[in-house]
Amino acid sequence: MVEVKKKENETSESVMRRFTRAMQQSKVLPKVRGQRFYTKKKNKNRVKKDAIYRVKVGKVADKLKRMGIFTDEKLKDIKKNINS
Repeated sequence: MVEVKKKENETSESVMRRFTRAMQQSKVLPKVRGQRFYTKKKNKNRVKKDAIYRVKVGKVADKLKRMGIFTDEKLKDIKKNINS
């Protein structure tokens, strides 16, 4: 917790400036911003399934690149066919 007390003859602007600087130095803000949105970790099976999917898409894309017929539309079609 960052605490800043107003000194004698100090303006409210300078107090705010000192508080802002203290917050930045304490590194509380980046930590809180990182915890702002909770994201659930993927389980092992999902991680494996995603890796297998990437490998399959990569193999087909490489094959199309070697044949010289690789386009973005073909990539979308590949992803649709593998998901189905």
